[in-house]
Amino acid sequence: MNLNIMLKAFLRQSGLGISRKSTTLKFDPLLPRLLFPFSLKFCSTSTSDQHSFAVSYLINNCGFSPESALKASKVVRFKTSEKPDSVLTFFRNHGFSDSDIYNIIKREPWLLSCDTNKRVLPKFQFLLSKGASTSDIVRIATGSPRFLKLSLENHMIPAYNLVNRFLLCDKKVIASVICCPSLLSSNYLVPNVKLLVDNGVARSNLFRILRVKPYVISSTDLGKMVQELKKLGFDPSKTYFGDALIAKRSMSKSKWNEKIDSYKKWGWSEETILEAFRRQPNCMIASNDKINRVMRFWVNQLGWSSSYLIKGPGIFAYSLENRVIPRASVVQYLLSKGLRSEGASFLTPFFMSEKLFLRRFVKCFGEEETSQLLKLYQGKMNVEDKRAQGEP
Repeated sequence: MNLNIMLKAFLRQSGLGISRKSTTLKFDPLLPRLLFPFSLKFCSTSTSDQHSFAVSYLINNCGFSPESALKASKVVRFKTSEKPDSVLTFFRNHGFSDSDIYNIIKREPWLLSCDTNKRVLPKFQFLLSKGASTSDIVRIATGSPRFLKLSLENHMIPAYNLVNRFLLCDKKVIASVICCPSLLSSNYLVPNVKLLVDNGVARSNLFRILRVKPYVISSTDLGKMVQELKKLGFDPSKTYFGDALIAKRSMSKSKWNEKIDSYKKWGWSEETILEAFRRQPNCMIASNDKINRVMRFWVNQLGWSSSYLIKGPGIFAYSLENRVIPRASVVQYLLSKGLRSEGASFLTPFFMSEKLFLRRFVKCFGEEETSQLLKLYQGKMNVEDKRAQGEP
């Protein structure tokens, strides 16, 4: 007999929820409870018990607050401690400390009810096969555990291979992933790489970004920054474009404006700041303190104009103690002795290699003069180095 007909017959006989004249089923709201009292009560109690146990486990074993435990209990599925205990043990056996594990679980509570041998272990094995150490994996997973949720074949491996296309070295890829753990789980990696390539960004720039500041590739507003730099006159095919992109992405707008103000205090205009940024984008990465210390030394102690630095803003990226002060002392000495022309560039000595600087500005004079310059140069370097380390 048809199930619908049987149900109608049962309802008419029992007098529950349906009129004899009705041609369609009209259920009374109490009908489910009357027909299936035990089943529904069992399901309700079972679900309640499961949530209650999960909440208790999360609070007592993983350091969750009651509120976060209640929220997380909606995405875990366990009625006993067997499954979550095995997950915690798995992570401990792979070098994770309890604090590491709790930080991961708080961000990805679903892990407590997953099969770690199927969902997690293959990803660890993949990273190990590429040269990552156990401690590397701990740093990556604690930094961005989201990749544990994503498909190894469909997301993680393609992302890894894309980065490797530009770095061409597993060791460098792992280093970049450690620096930016979200690199392997970012939804922006593929479209942003395509965006940069389509805009003519040189391969060398992509290499530099992925090596120095890989989080730039995961930016949600990368397209906007690229267009902004192009309007400022930066050529995506040139080396400095990558540095400019890193500089723009590495700070908030308020921090950027603070640095603009720091340069203005020393006589630079908006136009000269932009000129310096075009010449050497790293001048905007220097901290406000570094900008002021370099300017203070250059202007107040040396008595030189801050405008000289507009053509050599890369000096703000160098160590004041180990390069700028010692070399400036040598240049001052040479000027005072008439061994260097006043019209010569003030900047040239600061951008040479150590070997070339010594050859052209210290060891090219007579024995007595060279000895004096070496003592001055090395003495300043040692003194300033000690000061930088807080030594008396």
